[in-house]
Amino acid sequence: MVRLTTDLIAKNLSNKNRKEEDFGQYLRKMTHLNLSDKNIDAIGDISLCRNLRVLYLYDNRISQIQNLGFASNITHLYLQNNCISCIENLSSLKNLEKLYLGGNYITVVEGLDKLEEIRELHIESQHLPLGEKLLFDPRSLRSLAKSLSVLNISNNNIDELEELAVLENLSYLRAADNQLQHMKDLEAVLNKWPKLRRMDLTGNPICHKPKYRDRVVVQSQTLESLDGKEIKEMERQFLMNWKASKAARKKNRGRMTNEPADYQRFCKQTNHLLHDFAILCNIIETLK
Repeated sequence: MVRLTTDLIAKNLSNKNRKEEDFGQYLRKMTHLNLSDKNIDAIGDISLCRNLRVLYLYDNRISQIQNLGFASNITHLYLQNNCISCIENLSSLKNLEKLYLGGNYITVVEGLDKLEEIRELHIESQHLPLGEKLLFDPRSLRSLAKSLSVLNISNNNIDELEELAVLENLSYLRAADNQLQHMKDLEAVLNKWPKLRRMDLTGNPICHKPKYRDRVVVQSQTLESLDGKEIKEMERQFLMNWKASKAARKKNRGRMTNEPADYQRFCKQTNHLLHDFAILCNIIETLK
C-alpha cells in the first residue's frame, strides 16, 4: 500500500528542490505539491504542508478523501482518475476554488454544502452502475449557486438539467455525451442562466432535434458558443428576426380565420336591428 506521507514527499523531491533548507521548513513553505501517477492508495498525514495551495493527486488509486482538514489554504485540488466513491471531508477547505473529480466512482454530488467559493467543478465520466445517472444533492447545489461558474458533467447518463437551474452564475456548462432529449426542458432552464457564455451538449439525443441550434441561440441571449461553434451576432439577429416574422404571420392567420365568424355576427346583429326597426315603423304607421 502506498500512502501519501511526508516520507513519500521526501522521496519524490530532488536535492535541487530542497537545496540546503531544513525539510520541515521546506514543507511549511510549500505551496504546490504534485504526486500524480504514483500508485497512491491513501492520503496520510501531510499536515506540515499547511501553506499548500495546489495539490495534484490525479491518476492514483485513492479510494477516500481524507486527512485534508489542515489544508484551509488549498484553492485547487486535482483528484481525477482515482477510485473515490464519495465526496467527503472537504468542509475545512474554505478557499477551494477548483475541484477536479472526473473519472472516479461517484454517484451523488454531495458534501459541498460548506464550500461557497468553488468556481469550477469537474465531475465528468464517473464509473456509474449500469443504468444509473449522476445525482445532485440540493444542499450542495444551493451552496454552489452564487459561486460556481464552470461545471463539467459530461458522460454521466444525465437526462435533465432542471435541478441545476439554481446555479445563477454559471458561465460554462459541459454536459456532452449524456441523455438529454427534450427541447422544452432545455429552453426552460436556459432562462435561469443569465450569465451563460459557453455550452457543450454534443453527443446528446437533443442535438438531433429539428432546429436544435436555432432554438438554443434564440432562447439564450448571452450564449457565445454552442457545441464548440461560435455564435455570431449576425446569426442571432437573423434568427430573432425570423422568429418575430413567424409570430407575426401566425397572428395574421389567426385574425383572418376569425374574420368570417366576425362578419356573420355582424350580419346577424344587423338583421335583428332591421327587424326591430321594421316593427317600430309599423307601430308608428298604425298610430297615425
